[in-house]
Amino acid sequence: MITAITTGFLIGLVGSFHCIGMCGPIAIALPVNGTRGWKFFIGRILYNVGRITTYAALGTMMGVIGQRFFVAGLQQEISVAVGGAMIVSAVAPRLMNRFLGKFSIAQTITRGLKTIFSSAFRKRTVASLFVIGVVNGFLPCGLVYMAMAGAATMGSIALGAVFMAGFGVGTLPVMLGVSVAGSLVSASARHRMSRLAPVFIVLLGVIILLRGLNLGIPMVSPKISAPAAAVSAAPCCG
Repeated sequence: MITAITTGFLIGLVGSFHCIGMCGPIAIALPVNGTRGWKFFIGRILYNVGRITTYAALGTMMGVIGQRFFVAGLQQEISVAVGGAMIVSAVAPRLMNRFLGKFSIAQTITRGLKTIFSSAFRKRTVASLFVIGVVNGFLPCGLVYMAMAGAATMGSIALGAVFMAGFGVGTLPVMLGVSVAGSLVSASARHRMSRLAPVFIVLLGVIILLRGLNLGIPMVSPKISAPAAAVSAAPCCG
């Protein structure tokens, strides 16, 4: 449990520089409602709590999927596939985007989220900032996709959820700072920070790939025991 939270947190912390470029404009544009007092800060905190809530929900979903793979004895194969996909997405992003673009359902979901976004922005209330954060967590983002893939390799629902919650908390320092004083960070600076994301995604991909290779290296590629279901299904020598 601690390892899942820590890993997710470190991914979010380092990857939050990518968030500055992608989600920074949204955080900066959050409605102020004519005040910069305590409501202003509570609103910004609620926005980030909304994002973390969504990430935890996505982690739960990926945990369900990952648990099924684990029971089927496919955790290693999934880790190798996910790690490889992360590396490809960073080295050849256009190829990955072309592949993802074939799924029209993603475009339909994005249009629906934008409608909710617009409605929440117009309300300009503190509560609406939480809604904006929740919706923000669902918006297409390569880093979030990579974190979700990592959550699927955790092997259980609980670990998938805490992994993604840790990821969200890791993004909190930078994203809260941007939402409070984002106008002080120039667009060019945000762009330069976001360029660090591919390097980080490659490193994360290598770590998950090594995890799947089952090399017996503590904390890097630990031995993964076969689940009971897979063992019981194995042929008997007698």
